Amino acid sequence: MNLIFLGPNGAGKGTQARLLHQREGIPQIATGDMLRAASAAGTPLGREAERYVRAGELVPDAVMIGLVADRLQQEDTSAGFVLDGFPRTIAQAEALEAVLAGMNRHLDRVIYFEVSETTLIKRLSGRMLCRAQGHIYNVHSNLPKTPGVCDVDGSPLYTREDDRPETVRRRLQVYREQTEPLLAFYRARGLYAMLNAEGDVEAIYRVLLALIAPPVCR
Repeated sequence: MNLIFLGPNGAGKGTQARLLHQREGIPQIATGDMLRAASAAGTPLGREAERYVRAGELVPDAVMIGLVADRLQQEDTSAGFVLDGFPRTIAQAEALEAVLAGMNRHLDRVIYFEVSETTLIKRLSGRMLCRAQGHIYNVHSNLPKTPGVCDVDGSPLYTREDDRPETVRRRLQVYREQTEPLLAFYRARGLYAMLNAEGDVEAIYRVLLALIAPPVCR
């Protein structure tokens, strides 16, 4: 099953993608993880991407598509994948289609995580990330076992400056303006499904399974 999860930061895409990986074995391909892995591996594309990241610039579409293409050729994606937060533009979506066609593969479903502004502000304003690998915690729903320390790798936790409520509102407005054409793109292809991502994580996961089954879950 080849999936795309779309939605603003804080919508719960990463949480659900990780659950799907843990329980169904479908690898999560998140942009940040992919960039870090490519940089650590020292591949030509990884070095090029790192140059943009270090300069605080957006990684160009051509580089991102190259990284995605490389990642989708790895063995663990043979039975499926979840692209977490990618693509973000029509150009990226069209390039992804071309990459998949060249691999004789196709998308099965594009899930949009719909969350209210109020919920997003609550989630993001309480969010903490670990400095090593970006594992996510929250003061409202997912506290670490040791305050201020990541359960997974022991690195310190921090709160992003751009998770302030007023910044979250601006980011959400920009995201929705930029993403609406992308949602229409996938609606036209019969791939789009909306997931109400409010509420309990396990309840959301059950709805997600219903949206993507079969054949992932029986």
